[in-house]
Amino acid sequence: MSKSVWSVIAVGAALTALGAFSVPAGAQSADEMKEKPPLYTYEASWAFPRARWGEVGKDNATSTQKVLAPALADGTLVGYGDDEALVHTSEGFTHDNWWQAHSMAGLMKVLDALGKTGPPTQLLLSSTKHRDQVFISRFYNWKPGSWKGAFGHASTYKLKADAPNDAVSVLSKSLFVPLLEKLLADGTIVEYEIDEETIHTESPDQFVIYYLTPTAEGLDKVNAAVRAAGRENPLVGPALGSMIDFTPHRDELVGASATYK
Repeated sequence: MSKSVWSVIAVGAALTALGAFSVPAGAQSADEMKEKPPLYTYEASWAFPRARWGEVGKDNATSTQKVLAPALADGTLVGYGDDEALVHTSEGFTHDNWWQAHSMAGLMKVLDALGKTGPPTQLLLSSTKHRDQVFISRFYNWKPGSWKGAFGHASTYKLKADAPNDAVSVLSKSLFVPLLEKLLADGTIVEYEIDEETIHTESPDQFVIYYLTPTAEGLDKVNAAVRAAGRENPLVGPALGSMIDFTPHRDELVGASATYK
């Protein structure tokens, strides 16, 4: 599918997006809708030769046991995990590792600890490409627990040059968070976040909508929920179309392992 499910409502015949994900007044609590304390994510992406993909799980387990799990237990982190690309591109990354904290200091403490576990493994040395990114989110939620064999879906968008400075906040409160909270409440997804880079290695106009679903059926349920929201609100204003340039939009689908406190 060439357009993300989030685009379906926005770029239809009438560009009808504002309120497309809305729920009846009072259905969302103030805590769900307000901006939360910052959530920082450090994501390290790698491109490994296919012959070495089988080694990735073992390498990840070592890092988890030595650094990530203890950092979650002592409160430094609130979440961590790793992903494997399910839809590959010729120039893309094959795997990533990530961890989350409510401060940059927490991220850097873990990064430092990982660097002190010893010299790079042969797997890491075999990587043909590597990238680090640091994100910040003020709209997120999750269910505590651990998931393996889950599915992570990320949609990257770019704001138009004339979009207001608070466009991500406005869109999150009006459109994205209400629907994502409903999907979290009914168990379709177990985590979501709306991210922007806080260390800008890409365009500062970009933002990412990410959700984690424990089953492949959850991907279909999210798609269906977005389409249903569009059908139920067919004549609302063109908010997404007025704020977002859909030309550079991209999606990612990964096989995910994640733990949240």
